Amino acid sequence: PFPPLPPHGAAPRPRPLSAPFPPPAGAARRHVMAGAGPGIAEILMNRPHARNSLGKVFVNELFSALEQLRFDEKVRVVVFKSEVKGIFCAGADLKERAQMDDAEVGHFVKRLRNLMDEIAALPVPTIAAIDGYALGGGLEMALACDLRVAASSAKMGLIETTRGLLPGAGGTQRLPRCVGVGLAKELIFTGRQIDGQEAFSMGLVNHAVPQNEEGDAAYQRALTLAKEILPQVSILFVLSMQRNHYFQINWYLKMILNLDRQEGMAAFKEKRPPRFIGK
Repeated sequence: PFPPLPPHGAAPRPRPLSAPFPPPAGAARRHVMAGAGPGIAEILMNRPHARNSLGKVFVNELFSALEQLRFDEKVRVVVFKSEVKGIFCAGADLKERAQMDDAEVGHFVKRLRNLMDEIAALPVPTIAAIDGYALGGGLEMALACDLRVAASSAKMGLIETTRGLLPGAGGTQRLPRCVGVGLAKELIFTGRQIDGQEAFSMGLVNHAVPQNEEGDAAYQRALTLAKEILPQVSILFVLSMQRNHYFQINWYLKMILNLDRQEGMAAFKEKRPPRFIGK
């Protein structure tokens, strides 16, 4: 069902960096944009020979990229993007998993779940740009993001039941929050794949856009959305949305002394756009 694979080991596109240290040299790396998008960072996935499937090394690289972003105060929005045309992430690397014993499988699935939780816990808005297949763990990665943008031709599904498995990295919890319990059960029980337009109609993605010749229409829309979010976002505001009611009250009390809150009030009083700094 997948498009043809790119050449093995295809090099990622070179991109200018505004960060003081280089990204990891492997299949997953982070990139902080300069120029028109200061404050926007990207997680770039480029494991073409395995369709960005989640193997041990790839997962370690994703953890590393997330760790760098977590402590970068200049980053205000993160976009997850594939550099493999026609693929977002094909899910777990089942060829690699076939070589694991039962104990190793259990440990690795737990690590995948931790990875998705780390994505969900990033203290800034996250956007998944789904320009191709997002299956199994790939869809779970997108579900861990705050927002999702898909090409109308993209294919998504928690297909684990078709392999005698169950979603193990948070999909059973996050999918119902997007589409409702009944529809989530149907998609999981059947392992059905849906396209971007269907995903939009059921609330799984925020936007569905026609694919372009370059194959990056979802990324372009995600970038536009990120730039729209950028002037508004405050780190403490995002954190407050990730907690329950009790934590939200506590975070709001802390926000009273937040510089961004004070700037927002001053900007309103002075009838000008706010200039948030994420503090």
